[in-house]
Amino acid sequence: MPQPFATLEQAQQLGLLPEEFESIKTILGRTPNFTEMSIYSVMWSEHCSYKNSIAYLKTLPRESEKMLAKAGEENAGLIDIGNNLGCAFKIESHNHPSAIEPYQGAATGVGGINRDIFTMGARPIAQLNSLRFGKLEDERTRWIIRGVVKGIGDYGNAFGVPTVGGEVFFDDCYNVNPLVNAMSVGIVEKGKTVSAIAYGEGNPVFIVGSRTGKDGIHGATFASGDITEDSANDLPSVQVGDPFQEKLLLEATLEAIETGVIVGMQDMGAAGITCSTSEMSAKGNSGMIIHLDKVPTRQANMKDWEILLSESQERMLIVVKKGEEAPLLSVFEKWDLQCEQIGTVTDEPLLKYYMHGELVAEVPAESLVLGGGAPIYKREFKEPTYLEKIKAFQPEKVEEPTDLKAVMEHLIGHPNLCSKRWVYEQYDSMVGTVNMSTNFPTDAAIVNVKGTDSALALTVDCNSRYIFADPVKGTEIAVAEAARNIVCSGGVPQAITNCLNFGNPYNPEVYWQFVGAIEGMGNACRKFNTPVTGGNVSFYNQSSYEGPVFPTPTIGMLGLLENKEHAQTLSFQQPGDTIYIIGTSSNDLGSSQYLYSFHGEKFSSCPEFNLDEEFEFQQNISKLLRKYSIESCHDVSDGGLFISLIESCLENELGFSIETNKNFRVDAFLFGEKQSRAIISVSPEESELVEATLKKFEQPFERLGVVTDKSIVINHTDYGNILDFKNTFQESLGKLLS
Repeated sequence: MPQPFATLEQAQQLGLLPEEFESIKTILGRTPNFTEMSIYSVMWSEHCSYKNSIAYLKTLPRESEKMLAKAGEENAGLIDIGNNLGCAFKIESHNHPSAIEPYQGAATGVGGINRDIFTMGARPIAQLNSLRFGKLEDERTRWIIRGVVKGIGDYGNAFGVPTVGGEVFFDDCYNVNPLVNAMSVGIVEKGKTVSAIAYGEGNPVFIVGSRTGKDGIHGATFASGDITEDSANDLPSVQVGDPFQEKLLLEATLEAIETGVIVGMQDMGAAGITCSTSEMSAKGNSGMIIHLDKVPTRQANMKDWEILLSESQERMLIVVKKGEEAPLLSVFEKWDLQCEQIGTVTDEPLLKYYMHGELVAEVPAESLVLGGGAPIYKREFKEPTYLEKIKAFQPEKVEEPTDLKAVMEHLIGHPNLCSKRWVYEQYDSMVGTVNMSTNFPTDAAIVNVKGTDSALALTVDCNSRYIFADPVKGTEIAVAEAARNIVCSGGVPQAITNCLNFGNPYNPEVYWQFVGAIEGMGNACRKFNTPVTGGNVSFYNQSSYEGPVFPTPTIGMLGLLENKEHAQTLSFQQPGDTIYIIGTSSNDLGSSQYLYSFHGEKFSSCPEFNLDEEFEFQQNISKLLRKYSIESCHDVSDGGLFISLIESCLENELGFSIETNKNFRVDAFLFGEKQSRAIISVSPEESELVEATLKKFEQPFERLGVVTDKSIVINHTDYGNILDFKNTFQESLGKLLS
């Protein structure tokens, strides 16, 4: 080839290790040129290859009789939800781009995850997100959150898919590196899905959608490094999105699938044309000849490697049956979208890229991809030194508050616990008319599956403070809480997708957190029979001057209500109803928001948790909700019992009168975050039967008190009116952001 050979220095500048450079030379039987080196640099980056995580990811439970696609082998997970329908769902991160350019970083994250869904032939019907930001006192944090929320809202609203749920969490560890995890969920008829595969010698290869520009070049490499003071110079790595173009692409893609001429299709996400051509070819044990000069571009004189690596948005790669191109061209012409043939499929498993007739790169497809020739590592890990502080924590030395009202006001107004109304009011939650939770608050979002009796229950969950304290137990809790939210909403957990956000994997203490989190996730998913259908690993979430973020393995869980009438609200319904807490309480204060922010205790143990106890608890809650007319059901989690009670009061502006268990500290009973608990409210007529049933189940419970008209009474002390608490709860975040 006329192009000069790449050098070791160039390889290292592109993020490749010296031993990886040698491996590439062995694979090719020669020294690669710069274009080939660029190809390997993105495909072997952490973002694309999962080289530092895949060995452990393979230990997770990945099979279920309800799975319609093998875990990780398609653009998204696919679960049988009955009625001849499948549900495609996935969560992914867009952390680094959002740290540098919040609006486009978040917007293109939404666009990318939705393309993963409709590329499989599923129509997206719901979105969720999990967001982590630094301290709100910092102007930069406020700039990031405003940009991220507006980016998610503008893209999702224009694209026409409702945002039905999510979570927002604040901590100083996210000051430099926010986390923006986006989840999309879609519905498809069984048998009408499309695979991300290429095969059939001579079958034409088309690029469809937007033109290719210089945005997003080396975005995968950018996402595989720490945030530094110079990261702003990497701004060209952030893509630019167009939700209106994506809407056209959605409709055109689904219509094109109906023609029956498509062999395979894949979204162009990280690494752009490079990724889609290599992964589709490797999956089909085939190759491709690609003419890069035929790719429609936005800028003149783009170089071959720029075209290959661009991560411009709203693009897809489609392989079509030879001789049957006309229906595809007709569909995309109808929707006024680019549809250009750029190559053909070959039987030889090589990727050959040409530019104006010149062969600029020739690489074996399988050598590039995860599960093929991409490297696999297990890094050194060791227990972090900060655990000594956690082990030294003495809960009995925490001073009990003399003013409970002050604690209540602190927690109700804390940005981690108060209403996220400022955020979700910027999202369209009703477009598509499938969201059943808007005026019927539930622990998990309930989404109608139109034309059936069924509904989906969707949630994203992770308390990263717990994982920081104990990665194994903390991640078990993350899975358990997701399942608990679905069960308390009337659903049955089906499967999960995950977004694994950690610091630098070459840091042994960070890698120890990652290994522990995978162990905990596997334990819990096996217990709840919720296989891992796929997801995303995001390492390098740290800065050179503030260190790694909390380990944050976000769990996106899919649940199913076979009958939508099983949906259960969390809201109290009328005064006089009896309030119960299901589960066992304790003096546990570990890692609670109360301990962390009110007392300033940053190093404490993970909350008490037992996986077997949680499983039995959830089984009993599910049976109880099916057997009786329970007025409300709400899990106890962040902020403890008190916050759960307040949240149950808000919708109907009711109050409660309860007595705490005298066997425990009042603050631990009210504000501790011991797991495997929920509050239910029951009409007086049902109370006796419910208690008898719980005793039959051998399920621990306590009668707490009753629902009141508006007053908040604890241990015979009146703490005020629910309207006062509601105002603080709903307005605090908006005030902090303004």
